[in-house]
Amino acid sequence: MTMTRKDFLRSIVGAGLGVASVAVIAGCGGDDGGGGSVDAPAASCTTPTSAIGTNHGHTITVSLADVNAGVDKTYDITGSSPHTHMVTVTAADFTAIKAGTTRMVTSTSGGGHTHAVTVMCVS
Repeated sequence: MTMTRKDFLRSIVGAGLGVASVAVIAGCGGDDGGGGSVDAPAASCTTPTSAIGTNHGHTITVSLADVNAGVDKTYDITGSSPHTHMVTVTAADFTAIKAGTTRMVTSTSGGGHTHAVTVMCVS
C-alpha cells in the first residue's frame, strides 16, 4: 500500500484522531503477517508520530532519541488494554523513518488479534 504523507495525515484527521507529537496509536490488525513501508519523504525527522485505527487502550511512545539511536527496539504496547502486545521497530525501520519513509509493523498476537502500527516522522 502506498500513500503520501499528506494522504496519511488526512486519513488520521478524517478519522478524528489528530496527530500526537510522539504517541503511537495502536489498532486491531489482521493476522501475524509482517510489516511494510509507505513512502512519504520528509526533509528531516523532528517529531516521530504514528497512528493506527481501531485502538482499544494500547499505547506506545517512540521518541526522537529512539529514531536517532537507530537500533532494534521492542515496545510493550499494553497500555490500559487487558492483554499484551509487543512491537519491534528494527534498526532498518528507524533508518527509513529518519529518512522520511513511513513504516508499518505488526504487533505480536494477543487477545486473538494483532495490531498494525505505523511510525513516521513529521518534519
